[in-house]
Amino acid sequence: MAEVGGEHQRTADLPRTPRARLLYVEDDRTIAEMTIEVLADSYEVEHVADGRDALARALRDRYDVMVVDRRLPGLDGVSLVEAIRTARITTPILLLTALGAVADRVEGLDSGANDYLSKPFDFDELLARLRALVRGYRAEGRRRIVADWTFIPESETLYGPAGERVLLTATEAKLLSLLTTSPEHVFSRQEILGAVFASEDALSSVDTYVHYIRRKSAVDVIETVRGRGYRAGPSS
Repeated sequence: MAEVGGEHQRTADLPRTPRARLLYVEDDRTIAEMTIEVLADSYEVEHVADGRDALARALRDRYDVMVVDRRLPGLDGVSLVEAIRTARITTPILLLTALGAVADRVEGLDSGANDYLSKPFDFDELLARLRALVRGYRAEGRRRIVADWTFIPESETLYGPAGERVLLTATEAKLLSLLTTSPEHVFSRQEILGAVFASEDALSSVDTYVHYIRRKSAVDVIETVRGRGYRAGPSS
């Protein structure tokens, strides 16, 4: 018995994985109470009932996922999502609504929401969708701010100031990752060539791929330092 107890003690001493943080925005008290009770088993839930309060929380704190009702006081759900994306916050957002028309779903997704669930909904489906969103977001890794854009190296993605999403090629992502790893450093073309490209590539390949990245995003994402090379564009 002592041996079993010792094993139990060792298991209990293992560090617990922190729960994902979830911002839940819903003004209907009855629905909110039921949903929070379900979500609280898996998430660290913060609940607000007003769209403007939710925006302040989203700008101030970091969350792993957000659940936003479409009809809210202060700031409606679609406008809230748009404001969050304009602030270059890439946290996944699931939009809840009683509106079932295709046009309403399209508007919600176009605002920057990652997923859409119509009321009334099944809690098992809600939890499954949230798990998928959190997995995808955590896989993206640490974001880097470059000029007015947000770069996610692991997913090779750039997000623009208005919520644009730009997919980079592997080489483009590798080049931008190099520059954003040391944003104050000016990388010579020779340094970039050696770190990013194959040994047989010409020095002009660096300029070509800088042009590709700028064409997909903005000129100031990569800054040219005359006579020296390139560096990541300064964040505003």
